[in-house]
Amino acid sequence: MTRQKISDGNGADAGTARSPTLVASIVACAFFMEMLDSTVIVTALPKMAVSFGTSAVDLSVGLTAYILTLAVCVPASGWIADRFGTRNVFCAAIGVFTVASVLCGLSDNLAQFVAARILQGIGGALMSPVGRLAVLRSTGKTDLVRIMNFVTVPGLVGPVIGPPLGGFITTYASWRYIFLLNVPIGIIGMVLVLIFIRNHRGVERRPFDGIGFVLNSAALVALIHGVQMIGSRDSDWRLGTLLTGFGLVVCTVAIRHARRHPHPLADVAPLRIKSFAVANLGGSLFRISIAAPTFLMPLFFQLGLGMSAFESGLLILAHAAGDLGIKIGTTQIIRRFGFRAVMIWSVALYAVFIAACAAFTTTTPLPVIVVVLFLSGAFRSLQMTSQMAVQFADIPGAEMTSASTLSAVLQQLVRGIGVAFAAVLLNFAGLLLHGANATVTQTDFRIAFVIIAAVGAGSIVHYRSLDRSTGALVSGHRRSEPAKAPAPAD
Repeated sequence: MTRQKISDGNGADAGTARSPTLVASIVACAFFMEMLDSTVIVTALPKMAVSFGTSAVDLSVGLTAYILTLAVCVPASGWIADRFGTRNVFCAAIGVFTVASVLCGLSDNLAQFVAARILQGIGGALMSPVGRLAVLRSTGKTDLVRIMNFVTVPGLVGPVIGPPLGGFITTYASWRYIFLLNVPIGIIGMVLVLIFIRNHRGVERRPFDGIGFVLNSAALVALIHGVQMIGSRDSDWRLGTLLTGFGLVVCTVAIRHARRHPHPLADVAPLRIKSFAVANLGGSLFRISIAAPTFLMPLFFQLGLGMSAFESGLLILAHAAGDLGIKIGTTQIIRRFGFRAVMIWSVALYAVFIAACAAFTTTTPLPVIVVVLFLSGAFRSLQMTSQMAVQFADIPGAEMTSASTLSAVLQQLVRGIGVAFAAVLLNFAGLLLHGANATVTQTDFRIAFVIIAAVGAGSIVHYRSLDRSTGALVSGHRRSEPAKAPAPAD
């Protein structure tokens, strides 16, 4: 693997950039904008469909176009950041995302809306991984847990306030205004980026890996779209299975290409570092188990337990309250017990409380439901912060771009298939118990929750292989003892 030197935009060696907290705050606002946008649109689809003279189901192509554009462009984010500079690319990504948001609000038909969403996907594909790279470049190892704990907050808040906010604006104003929410955030964000974020870039100019770009993009698109087709009752599951199989084959070819190419677009070399490999590969099981309930819970509360949409939304807020409530003590917990113990126990307890959702009935006391959701959210948040920090704990600075890009690719893949996996479970349970075209029942949801909990708990097998001193410099756990050198991945 080729190690890269990193410099600022003027060619000087880049040391610690601005205040890590300041940089993290700017990046967190951009993350919030992206997560809010991806969820606020859902409640507006029926009204948008009326304006476009089409159906809400047809409008889902706009959501799919955004996700697939992310899959195509994310693998190139690291190379683009090294070539043009972190600050330049991050600022441009915010600008593209903001302009595309305005175009979405000005759309008069489905074709215009899809085109705007594709443009928005390009901005989003660069905004998240490059923004995270800016944070990593400005943060010392000893501050990594605190900063990553801070950066994960927008990803938890955005999906919670998005649907009710979108519903309020759509009901009392116009759906077009929901896309204008990004404008002030985007403008302020670009100004702050230009002032406070350094323009880190790679000193060595790597050639663009065109073959790797095609292979990575094709694999991600095929896998994400294939799994979504399998999980949708309106799609041909056989075609989805073939597409998924094709994606797996292309993924294998892409990995072999990355191992042989001198300058791969998505370098798999960081996987040789055990902490990174465990957090991203083993941790993918957990990430699936947190993506799936976001789809299942609102449906279960409304279709399974007969609650209103408003009541369902309030319960989801309880889940998010747990996420935010534990943030105050996350750094102290990780420092006290270390990454390995926290990752094992947080995912185990999260799985227990997600499985407990299967026991909810129409007679379950509301306080019990709230407590279960709150605790599942708390342990989810603790696990996410641990994963985000430990994966970069042993990564040398020269390999940070490669590691960040590969992590973004893997997370985008898991993010794309997580919700589809929940739909697959729900449809399969219904087909197995009731036959085709049957209405989902409480039993179907219960089966799905238990399986999802088991999938998440599967991460424990991988976490147990970590050494107890893994990431000690980052966590501060037993700092007086010398940390062992990073072990190679199995």
